[in-house]
Amino acid sequence: MRTESDIQDLSGKTAIVTGANSGIGYETARVLAVKGASVIMACRSMEKGEEAASSIRSAHLEVQIEVMDLDLSDLASISEFVGFLKSKYSSLDILCNNAGVMMIPERTETADGFEMQFGTNHLGHFALTGLLFDILRNSPEARVVTVSSVVHRFGRVDFENLNAEKLYNPSGAYGLSKLANLLFTYEIGRRVENAGIDVIAAAAHPGWTGTNLQRYTRVFRFMNHFVSQKPEMGALPTLFAATAPDVEGGDYFGPRGLMEMRGYPKKVKSSDDSHDDDLAKKLWEASEELTGVLFDI
Repeated sequence: MRTESDIQDLSGKTAIVTGANSGIGYETARVLAVKGASVIMACRSMEKGEEAASSIRSAHLEVQIEVMDLDLSDLASISEFVGFLKSKYSSLDILCNNAGVMMIPERTETADGFEMQFGTNHLGHFALTGLLFDILRNSPEARVVTVSSVVHRFGRVDFENLNAEKLYNPSGAYGLSKLANLLFTYEIGRRVENAGIDVIAAAAHPGWTGTNLQRYTRVFRFMNHFVSQKPEMGALPTLFAATAPDVEGGDYFGPRGLMEMRGYPKKVKSSDDSHDDDLAKKLWEASEELTGVLFDI
């Protein structure tokens, strides 16, 4: 699979896409729905989510889309979302952990007191995946796809400063959250393999894709005019990881162009730190303690 047209029919499958009201989340949700999946667009703003869903429905009348309220910066919201979802669905085929925030200028906290980027991008998706894991394992070859970034290469895990209480740097906090996304993905893969559970955990990154994620960084907004690709292209690595038949646990996909900035998707390599098993295990245990969420593995 390299393009949208290569994606197989997904009729009968259920998918969740977080942050689905804009950018690559919107494109991911759109394509999954057009290909026949029943898609839950999990959005912090119901108004924006409904507008996005209406846009997809207007062009594709047959799609099955539902918008649900989810704020990944609030553990109570995550719990409420999962409870409501489980009242309607007993299985889940695809979970796309896509939503995120990027390089917030000043340190801010989530509803639970976590640094916003680490708390939303990693801990929010950790908690969401953990609370959904029992219905993920009910679906043969279920996929968990977590969206990282090339910036993960600059991330460092400091267990004495996970929430940036001692020192806050916008890019450092973002890099940490994106490295955590990969450590999380690879650790899920090891745990499900050891337990013999039929769930595939993979990761993706969109390269340099022009979205509102870059709204806090002036230079990125400027460079978008020259080097960015459209969200339709940026979503392809996520879609590849979520649907391609030959994906294996621990695979990581990104654009095939220069420095993985643009182009059609291919399997790419992540940093040495992201493959540190001991670091991943320690982060997993810290994430369990911080969120109070334990996985059914």
